[in-house]
Amino acid sequence: RMVEISRKLGIGDECGGEIVASKDFPLMLKAIADDLPTALHWVMFVPNIVSLCDEQQQAEWLPLCRDWKMIGCYAQTEIGHGSNVRALETTATFVAESQGGDRGGSWIINSPTLTSTKAWPGSLGRTANHAMVIARLIDGEGIDRGMHNFLVPLRSMKDHKLLPGVKTGDLGPKIGYNTMDNGFARFDHVKIPRRNMAMRFVIVDENGKYSKKSVTDATSKISYITMMQVRAYIVDEAGKNLAMATTITTRYSAVRRQGYSEDGGKEFQILDYKQQQHRILPLLAASYCFFFTGKKVLERLKNIEKQLVSGTGIITKTEVADIHASTSSLKSFTTTIAADGIEECRKACGGHGFLQCSGLPELFTSYLQNPTVEGDNQMLPQQVAKVLLKLVQAVKDGQDLSSYEKCDARLLIPSLQSILRKKAEQCSAASDEDLMDLDTLIKCFGHRAARLLVGVANNIQRCLSSGASMEEAWNESLIQMARMSRGYSMLVLLTEVDRGILDEFERGTLRQAEVLVLKDLARLFALSQMEKDMGDFLEDGYLSARKASWVRLNVIKLLSIIRPNAVALVDAFDFSDFRLKSVLGRFDGDVYSHLLETSRKDPLNATEPGPGYEPHLRRLFRDGAGVYTGTSSRL
Repeated sequence: RMVEISRKLGIGDECGGEIVASKDFPLMLKAIADDLPTALHWVMFVPNIVSLCDEQQQAEWLPLCRDWKMIGCYAQTEIGHGSNVRALETTATFVAESQGGDRGGSWIINSPTLTSTKAWPGSLGRTANHAMVIARLIDGEGIDRGMHNFLVPLRSMKDHKLLPGVKTGDLGPKIGYNTMDNGFARFDHVKIPRRNMAMRFVIVDENGKYSKKSVTDATSKISYITMMQVRAYIVDEAGKNLAMATTITTRYSAVRRQGYSEDGGKEFQILDYKQQQHRILPLLAASYCFFFTGKKVLERLKNIEKQLVSGTGIITKTEVADIHASTSSLKSFTTTIAADGIEECRKACGGHGFLQCSGLPELFTSYLQNPTVEGDNQMLPQQVAKVLLKLVQAVKDGQDLSSYEKCDARLLIPSLQSILRKKAEQCSAASDEDLMDLDTLIKCFGHRAARLLVGVANNIQRCLSSGASMEEAWNESLIQMARMSRGYSMLVLLTEVDRGILDEFERGTLRQAEVLVLKDLARLFALSQMEKDMGDFLEDGYLSARKASWVRLNVIKLLSIIRPNAVALVDAFDFSDFRLKSVLGRFDGDVYSHLLETSRKDPLNATEPGPGYEPHLRRLFRDGAGVYTGTSSRL
């Protein structure tokens, strides 16, 4: 129906018919106010075709995607393998025409084991008719060439029936996000054309000969761009989902009253209690910070992709690795805070937050997938460490660091140089007011991230020196890597937020008064995170005990500063009541009458005396089944 309306209104006409590329498309999704089972089609499937397929393949497949004839998904994860891509078992074996293949050669897609079953891809269960399958390529010489992408038809484009050898289905009910048909798929020697392999950077000819096209190291990494973009979208969505939760809770906290003043007058709004502010205002601040960060990271990735695909500009391997580290750390960091934050918002609404009509239980359970999808949050710090440890070595060896000029990792260099040269760094703030300065806070988080990164490097070296293997040393350092990744996320995030606010001011989108409010939110988020992880700043003396007390003092100050604007800040998100699905977060504040109205609509209240009376309660109330008549024998 969305597609029909879009075509009728001409949405996407300015993009050659590409509805999802239209500037109006995000507004359409907001109006629907629900997750669509086709989301992975435009988030992952189409971008994979654009990034990894050659011009001839794109010319054949992209019009079908544009016209919604071909709806696809991205099938990488297997039931027995998630983050460890190298262990995937699905195979794509080349068969020449002379050996039974189709004209020009074929691929045989096969699921050789139970654990090779594709599992969890969104849209795979019942929606998609094609899948971009990640499989182990076996060329014409029988050589395993590792993981490659193959476009595999799943269902007929005429009647949507499964094609021969393909078995797919929905995985089953989940804790939430059940509008998405996360599915499974098995392939029993499914034959596809040779040209259904993505051939932008690698080609297999009609004889099964495998060869790589001549491209730069950075361009060869373009396959990662789609994954990074998805992670950047997830960062952006973390901000939106947390914003919805804080909107509900902030509005309700302004409506809900509890406790009297000493003179017994009017009840207090619970939003005026410092404890309630301390619970929800840092989360409100986080949602704004995630918004600016997601926007900036997506802009950067779009620019990198554009240059790599067009061959214009110079993108280095170091830059591609750097954005990979940033998106990995930010995805892990923001989704953890958002998931925990939505639940904290629910609890901050008291008993009413436990009702489905509060909107928070559905929001929470639907969001809970995000700490797991596109890289488990406990695994991603390893990706961050692999990239950033190379910088530690480069600084230690005195190498030329000019390749990091356009990288987020450049923010670590000053502190890394000081730490590795044994020069003690201390926070420059001379007063609590100084510790409100964003530049000062960014330097604090830069030192912390660099110190934790050096700690990871030193721990690995200690383990190796004591006779441990690299695998053992790496395992012993995983907990420190997670802490380091969180520290690096805060550094990147604060820098992007500061830059993002300035950019919007220079464009005229924001006025000075709005800039001041947004910077207060950035300060609150930074200081509240510093307050939570105070040990990281005290451990090496970067913060003194006195300066640590300023952190807590400033958090309390900022709560009072932000409180008058709290409701206006959540209203600025412009979520409709339809989208929030919450009686507690209603724009008009009419909470209690609508709460009772939803209670009246409960099916349990549809009849009197109720569905449980006849089979159970009547036997107690009228028939006396529970009347005590004295001790009776059990013999």
